[in-house]
Amino acid sequence: MNELKYKHLYEPIQLGKVLFRNRIFASPQDYPGLTDDRFLTEEATYFYERKAVGGFASVCVGDMMVDYKTGRSHLFQMRGNDILGKANLTRTSTAIKRHGAVAAIELVHAGQNANLDLMPDNNGFVYGLVDGMRPDGVEIQAMNDEQIEDLIMAYSDAAAFARQCGFGMITLHGGHGWQIAQFISPRDNKRRDKWGGSIENRMRFPLTVIEAIRKRIGNTVPIEFRMSGTECLPDGYEIDEGVKIAQALDSKVDLIHVSVGHHEIDAAAMVTHPPMFLPDGCNVKYAAEIKKYIKTPVATVGALTNPEMMEEIIASGQADIVALGRQSLADPDLPIKARIGLETEINPCLRCFNCFSNSTVGGVFYCAVNPEIGREQASMTEMPPRHKKTVLVAGGGVGGMQAALTAAKRGHKVILCEKTDKLGGALLCEEKVPFKSNLAIYLKHQVAKVARAPIEVHLNTEVTPEVARSFQPDVIIAALGARPMVPSIKGIAGENVAGAEEVYYHPEIAGNNAVIMGGGLVGLELGIFLAQTGHRITIVEMATGTIATPPAANGTSGRMSGIMDMSLGHPLVHGVALMEQLKKLPNMLIYVSTKAVEITATGLIIEDSDGIRTITADTVIYAIGQKPLREEADALAGCAPEFYQLGDCVTPKNIYEATSVAYQIATDIGRF
Repeated sequence: MNELKYKHLYEPIQLGKVLFRNRIFASPQDYPGLTDDRFLTEEATYFYERKAVGGFASVCVGDMMVDYKTGRSHLFQMRGNDILGKANLTRTSTAIKRHGAVAAIELVHAGQNANLDLMPDNNGFVYGLVDGMRPDGVEIQAMNDEQIEDLIMAYSDAAAFARQCGFGMITLHGGHGWQIAQFISPRDNKRRDKWGGSIENRMRFPLTVIEAIRKRIGNTVPIEFRMSGTECLPDGYEIDEGVKIAQALDSKVDLIHVSVGHHEIDAAAMVTHPPMFLPDGCNVKYAAEIKKYIKTPVATVGALTNPEMMEEIIASGQADIVALGRQSLADPDLPIKARIGLETEINPCLRCFNCFSNSTVGGVFYCAVNPEIGREQASMTEMPPRHKKTVLVAGGGVGGMQAALTAAKRGHKVILCEKTDKLGGALLCEEKVPFKSNLAIYLKHQVAKVARAPIEVHLNTEVTPEVARSFQPDVIIAALGARPMVPSIKGIAGENVAGAEEVYYHPEIAGNNAVIMGGGLVGLELGIFLAQTGHRITIVEMATGTIATPPAANGTSGRMSGIMDMSLGHPLVHGVALMEQLKKLPNMLIYVSTKAVEITATGLIIEDSDGIRTITADTVIYAIGQKPLREEADALAGCAPEFYQLGDCVTPKNIYEATSVAYQIATDIGRF
């Protein structure tokens, strides 16, 4: 028998009277698609069940409001303690438990950060700790003792209701600027009575809530307390205060879940949910520091994707449990894959925020690297194909590889052809970008999966109509991709001109100063990459923007394109991360509402509201978009009875669009 590689990670742990099968927990996540009455749907049950199937020791259902009338902050929050939602909650807890995981549920209240638009009966104000006014002009009315006591009872009632619905652990959200955190934080809590002032008084509310829950449901159900180790705000508390908070909770709860940050401020929220610009495990240090001073088990969370790192965290005593959020979407099977030695099949979270952006805009979680997310019910109940077919996939980029893998998994004979000598497609150019390290891992893992799957791979093989017919396929999936568009501008053939893809492969050609034509996602991320390595970068974008950058190193003012504008192609939440990153790069200027006129040997001539002038640069880089290879794809349409196109050869978009369409096309094959 092979020795267990991650023996600390898979050592069971007992919290209170409940045994958990390993140290990998799925951290609290709400479910965007609730019923009109804000209850869990059948699809939501599959969403949480899928993580339990994958081997997580605990799966936490997020955001159950303890007081629905006063505590809502966003749409994806369940009504707590409502008998009408009991059946839905019970079905969900049962679905989690039947796979051996502990079903947990998160209790939360928004406090003074409640959303008035969602609570029309609140008469134009929200309840908080002291009278005041929010930055958005909403009035805050201080709660009196009776209201605070009622709120404590609401937490107790919600916990008792959750236990009745079969949940085996209660998670109290005491971080990120929500109501319990408002009591704890000296930044928010300016009360002068027994509920505020000293840390003993500020901790009175959460400790009283915990005591009330214990009295109500006893010690049979463990209590997890989620806190911010630091608020990551200039006027918020730091880790030394976080240690004191944890010490006050020590022995009062069964697990202290150490997160960081504050949801109301973008810069802090980008530490709570680390973007790709921060290293893996960047928040572990806060849990490790707190663990030095308490006896209660500690969980850490944030940018954890690698089982090796998770094992080291547990083995070294930095934390007792690792909690995974977005990674549980990227690959809900991570726990079982790591345990049985399939680490190279784990999809790492890219931290691209595709999940957050889609849930914010469209109300559904979709993952760039896991096309099952958002389709959990269909993927867990789908029928095998009626007919097995020979499928030719033309193109070995992310879409082509996903199509080949899905088709092979469903029993079809799959042939994958790639015209270059390597699978991975256009994204290979970003393999060496430090903040795209998880993208490089993802591509390597997909290539490894293809190598292990029953897929016939032909490299250095361009699929022409003649080549396609030679394989005699029943189905052709064209995933040929796109090529960079070359702008029609005088001087484009100059020796000092390069495309973004070429510069990614050879960043040294950018020189000391470079100007990038195009402020879309490719241009901005390339600019950040070059600026981080010491180059002086100017981006020229024709679209209009409204957000100003910090002054540049030479004292001139920069202008930044509206990176939160979806029309420019930036994912909504990733746009926030980009903005925060740009603030840290004074050697990067962005000009908007600016036309590129001509490329010269000394740089780029531009025209804006100030007139015509030259931006001096060693290299001019173009990143103005992609031209789909539609003619090449269309030429294959008559070479097989069934023909499909996907990815950039249809419309250049992103990884999610390629993998999700590839997955669905391959799943649909064989119905007839």
